[in-house]
Amino acid sequence: MTCNDIIKYIENWAPKEVAWKNDNVGLQVGNRSLKVKNIMLCLEVTGNVIEEAIRKKCNMIISHHPLLFHPLKKIDTAEDYNSKLIEKLIKNDITLFSAHTNLDFTKDGVSFELAKTLKLKNIKFLSNFQSNQFKIVVFVPKNFLTKVSGAMFKVGGGSIGEYSNCSFQTEGNGTFIGSDKSNPSVGNKNVSEKVGEIKLEMVVGSANVNKVINAMLNVHPYEEPAYDLFSLANPDVNYGAGAIGDMEESMNPSEFLSYTTKCLKSTNLRFTKGKSKKIKKVAVCGGSGSELINDAIKKGADAFITADIKYHAFHDTSNKILLIDAGHYETEIHSMNEVRKRLDNLTGKNSKTKIFKYSGSTNPVLFFNNQ
Repeated sequence: MTCNDIIKYIENWAPKEVAWKNDNVGLQVGNRSLKVKNIMLCLEVTGNVIEEAIRKKCNMIISHHPLLFHPLKKIDTAEDYNSKLIEKLIKNDITLFSAHTNLDFTKDGVSFELAKTLKLKNIKFLSNFQSNQFKIVVFVPKNFLTKVSGAMFKVGGGSIGEYSNCSFQTEGNGTFIGSDKSNPSVGNKNVSEKVGEIKLEMVVGSANVNKVINAMLNVHPYEEPAYDLFSLANPDVNYGAGAIGDMEESMNPSEFLSYTTKCLKSTNLRFTKGKSKKIKKVAVCGGSGSELINDAIKKGADAFITADIKYHAFHDTSNKILLIDAGHYETEIHSMNEVRKRLDNLTGKNSKTKIFKYSGSTNPVLFFNNQ
């Protein structure tokens, strides 16, 4: 198995096309074709992470935060910290791959894993993406329907939430006349033909639309297949921001704060009390999610857990929702559990390739206790 196999597997789950447009996701440093020995998972790359990867014979590191976010003007291995890390990766033949906001915006990604860590039920996106889906309609001869639809399904067509291979099929007739230069697979040149066809319709996300079209064209029997592509405004149930779910049992705010510290292993919460006497519906967003506060309020959440909340945001919501800043690292690190589980499933129980999570903490934020 190569690094490229791992990258394709991760990006099939969390496509780079759904990432924030200014993000730098994907291959950061190294060789895609390198055969994988062991893999190290971490929130961000530090010297200590690379040292542990070397000790555990990992030649691939998967991080959430990209090492390379801004364009490099130079690589100064004497003075610049990131340059030193790049040098260390290259010298030790380690490939670095990052899944950042694409993992944030994906089902079972960062926010979903945060919700699962809090043991929420009925988890859904807090804010679904919109206007990033298409409906593709293609006309297929009846005896080629299974082949064409199967090729489209295989690369992501017809995926709606927990359902795959979703389509609508209508029977009808197609007509055409091929010119002298045509090469019809059905009928003859310069003859009016009438063929029984199936109108095949399915939804496809923007991340997969080109793959689905190419897959269809590769197996369609016609020289010039007729197809339509319609832009949809529907909310996308497959991708979005944040997550919302229900506690199994309601708690009062004090109990919920205590519960949150235990689940997230965070002893330093910043919060404003909100208005609910009982906490039942909870919204979350791993990392910086202040822009979703109003979504949480509109969805009827009693509490919203995220990070990097500004002072005035606390002021604005003090009587609307139990707003909790649990820390950037503390709300994102749990996502590595899902990445590890999926990679374990990919490599298999008997694989020689081992998946490790960095054993330390890369959190740069420390807290001073004067007691």
